[in-house]
Amino acid sequence: MKFPSPVSLSWIANLIHAKVVGDATAQATGINEIHRVETGDLVFVDHPKYYDKCLLSAASFIIINNSEVTIPEGKALLVVDSPFEAYQTITSHFRPFNPSNKSISDSAVIGERTVVMPNTFIGNNVTIGTNCVIYPNVTILDHSVIGNDVVIQSGTVIGGDAFYYNTKKNREVWFKRMNSCGNVVIEDNVEIGSNCTIDRGVSASTIIGKGSILDNLIQIGHDVVIGKNCIIASQVGIAGATVLEDGVTLWGQVGVNKTITIAAGTVALGQSGVTKSTQPNKTYWGTPAIDAREKHKQDVWINRLPELWKKVMG
Repeated sequence: MKFPSPVSLSWIANLIHAKVVGDATAQATGINEIHRVETGDLVFVDHPKYYDKCLLSAASFIIINNSEVTIPEGKALLVVDSPFEAYQTITSHFRPFNPSNKSISDSAVIGERTVVMPNTFIGNNVTIGTNCVIYPNVTILDHSVIGNDVVIQSGTVIGGDAFYYNTKKNREVWFKRMNSCGNVVIEDNVEIGSNCTIDRGVSASTIIGKGSILDNLIQIGHDVVIGKNCIIASQVGIAGATVLEDGVTLWGQVGVNKTITIAAGTVALGQSGVTKSTQPNKTYWGTPAIDAREKHKQDVWINRLPELWKKVMG
């Protein structure tokens, strides 16, 4: 999430009651989760296991609960007891919960020749382009951006909260949901079927690339980036922060693991479980998904096992 304008580190420190280690006059431009940070961003870390990952990331400012770490050149720390709660405070300040009181928000911008059918909900600060068709009972939540010539079928929800929790087993409530301050961006010429759910990014954007087509009953997790001209069939689930490059095809009931990259031109056959990043222009099958030709060979041998057993045992 980018701030409306750059904010000094001293101002942020005052907001979250932090000690600044480094240049307090430096300007933060946004706050982001570790897998999407950019120069100028704040990021938080509250476990020693991830200190180095955050300190060596592109983030310029680290909200942390340890002032004794080595600070890379050009970075600064905001030291607090609970970095997670500090993150929540910042996101709540810059993107507070804003309940709606009508079906189509006054702040929504809807382009020419776009058709919005009855019982559709369009939230605050939503932008929809031209020549779109939004079918009945679609929900498009706050800050979503819809391009031109997009079709969204009935029952689909765009921009729900990320399934993303801070976990601590030393407190009464183990799981605390992180505020989702990102959004969903759907590019031009995308078609989305019925009853799909596309979660917004935790602090960045979930993106559906130009010309991609989604069938019915698909779940797209937070911060997923889908490239151009991808095809996703029914009942596919894609976990958070995964990248699909251009021209990927996922057939029915494929499950895709989090934070991996599905290379351009990949095809995953039905009911595959894709657990690792793939190679370009290859077809995968099975769980865990492997090269489809190798999987077929394995199945041939598995089917011959009874015959071979009889021969061995006489």
